[in-house]
Amino acid sequence: THQTAFDLNNVIDREYEYLASTNDDGWLVGGGEPGPPKSYKLAAKDSAHVEIMRIGTYKPEWGGISEKEIVEVLMSGKILIPQIEILPTAVVANPDTPPELEIRFDMPYGPDFEDMKAVLPPNWQLRFIHNQLFKHFYNPSRFCPGAFHSTIVRKAEFRSEKHRDAYFAMCEAVIKKWRISGPKALNDGAWDVDGKPLAKPGAYNSGLWLFQDRTKITHFFPPNFLPPYDTKEKREIILSFLTEEWDEKKLEWVRAEYPEKEKSAGTKFMEFCGNPIETLLGGGK
Repeated sequence: THQTAFDLNNVIDREYEYLASTNDDGWLVGGGEPGPPKSYKLAAKDSAHVEIMRIGTYKPEWGGISEKEIVEVLMSGKILIPQIEILPTAVVANPDTPPELEIRFDMPYGPDFEDMKAVLPPNWQLRFIHNQLFKHFYNPSRFCPGAFHSTIVRKAEFRSEKHRDAYFAMCEAVIKKWRISGPKALNDGAWDVDGKPLAKPGAYNSGLWLFQDRTKITHFFPPNFLPPYDTKEKREIILSFLTEEWDEKKLEWVRAEYPEKEKSAGTKFMEFCGNPIETLLGGGK
């Protein structure tokens, strides 16, 4: 894995206590699938990632962008890459039948467009980069299905509706713990594409990866737009890219809509106690 900030094993079901089956890839996070005799899914390292822009193809004649052009643009500084510190916001089932299970990395509320010193919402970096990339590259094959998520397993069939509810209750308890800890840098070990330490790490190393496919990382682009982000100049740049969002159905820019920030007198820690499956299946009191 190229991140240790969040232990994703806490939101997967390796013992199939809740799930009855998945596709033959099995779990795509937490180290992937080890193969027999520990697992009878396809043996593979974890390959999940938070997709910001899918290129489609490196062949321009097929509607893509050449790898050379992408690398040149990202190394030129034309795309501002902040220190990426993110926070998982939910584990959900997508609309597929059977569904994929996804970890969401949404902005839980919108930025303050008036107070330049206000704390930016979690995961603002993802939309900031996404919008820059989509405004710079206009090739026909570029898209990003369901930004911003990471698929952790496909074709997830649950043992029952109660097992499904228990699984998501377990995940919500983990999300609450992560929320209390706050956003974290993903590349917290200053790793290169091969998982080895960067030859010249900087003070900030949580940047972008370029994938050839979901199993092969070919390039790493470190942050070039560094903290702090509360200066007037930087905040104006950030907010200018957070006013819009790309509508993947209409294929056009629309005004960004954000949930309102929740007002809370305090944070309740671990409202859900005990073993979720025992409680929801009637074993808890």
